[in-house]
Amino acid sequence: MTSRRFRTPVAGRTLRLAVATAAGVLLAAGTLTAPAFAGTAQDMRPELQQSLDAVHEAGMFGIYSEVRDGDQTWRGASGVADVDTRRPVRPDMVQRVGSISKTFTSVAILQQVGRGTVELDAPIGRYLPDLVPGERGRRITVRMVLNHTSHIADYIGPAFPSLLQGSTKSLDDNRFRTFSPEELVRLGLAATPTGEPGAVPGSYSNTNYVLAGLLLKKVTGTGAEQYITRNVIRRAGLRHTSFPRTPLIPGPHSKAYESWFGLIDPPRDYSVYNMSWAGTAGAIVSTMDDLNRFYRALLRGELVGAAQLAEMQKTVPVQVGGGSVAYGLGLYALDLPCGRFWGHDGAVFGMGTQSLSSPDGARQLSYGFNLMKYQRIDDNGQVVPSPIDYALVDHVLVALCGDSAAQAKASRPLFLPLPTDTAVFR
Repeated sequence: MTSRRFRTPVAGRTLRLAVATAAGVLLAAGTLTAPAFAGTAQDMRPELQQSLDAVHEAGMFGIYSEVRDGDQTWRGASGVADVDTRRPVRPDMVQRVGSISKTFTSVAILQQVGRGTVELDAPIGRYLPDLVPGERGRRITVRMVLNHTSHIADYIGPAFPSLLQGSTKSLDDNRFRTFSPEELVRLGLAATPTGEPGAVPGSYSNTNYVLAGLLLKKVTGTGAEQYITRNVIRRAGLRHTSFPRTPLIPGPHSKAYESWFGLIDPPRDYSVYNMSWAGTAGAIVSTMDDLNRFYRALLRGELVGAAQLAEMQKTVPVQVGGGSVAYGLGLYALDLPCGRFWGHDGAVFGMGTQSLSSPDGARQLSYGFNLMKYQRIDDNGQVVPSPIDYALVDHVLVALCGDSAAQAKASRPLFLPLPTDTAVFR
């Protein structure tokens, strides 16, 4: 794909609308069917690789994926990690996984719930009275923070103000800037709330999960990133997952190309970036193999108790860009024509990731790619899905629904959140 594909207005109003609009939507019309999965990961190897190649052929620079079916595993990659050298992508590359970090943070909080140091329905002001004082601190509960019904505004706009003005200058200004979590939370709290505490539908906000990290620090006496590393990442046996200590991505990785709807032409590499702006809401790096290991361990009760996992899977509708997802505590449910899947997606500057698992953790997909905001925006400021988006959904359906993918494509329209959300990361 070349930058000539983009036709993006640069007016401030258009970009403001784009920041609040999801592009991860699909899709097909027809009658509802509910086929069970047919075909193992080994049986589907040609179709899996073909669907991955189709994403690259649609314009994605590089994509890598891992599918698990019980004890069988398929790994594939297509495209390039560096558009200049043509270095190919590999399935084992380390990726910035963005808001998939929220599941890790939520697991850490639910561990504390299991130990009795945190109550889900207690007011957040009980734990952080100086940060969330007064009526807001009394009305917003820990549960509301984790399921995005706190209606605390997102800090992304205030932290990257040029993005609301038709310019990407903030991306470069903040490349090596260090944000403190308290600063990010205060930016979100200072902005106009998106609704009343507890109101449904909720409104997705990264501020919630930076606040959750501060709650974790308060009740454990340990920095949130250190606690999550010791009690979630290591407990799950993940060898390539971490909160990087520098702006560099540790281990073999792709470059991270950001287009921001054509305003950055050609797309610019943001693989070197200070991720303090994301913190416990989105700063983790991982591999596709580690992500599948993590969600399998979580769904099989190896990281939190049964009661805590049940709380994580109590969902409410939460508005994310242009659609609504069934969001629990740090993970969401997707009902595909072949069944329900749990997981999360994430999008940072230049990298997108999604990880989905069947309820028993048997059937899994994790994939990542290296070009973001490749879509165009229409005159009304709405993001127009790209051929890449449709190809990504095809890969998801082939990976998770197997031989039923053809039937899945003929089913009713689906809102499928992809890691192409224009709200920077999810």
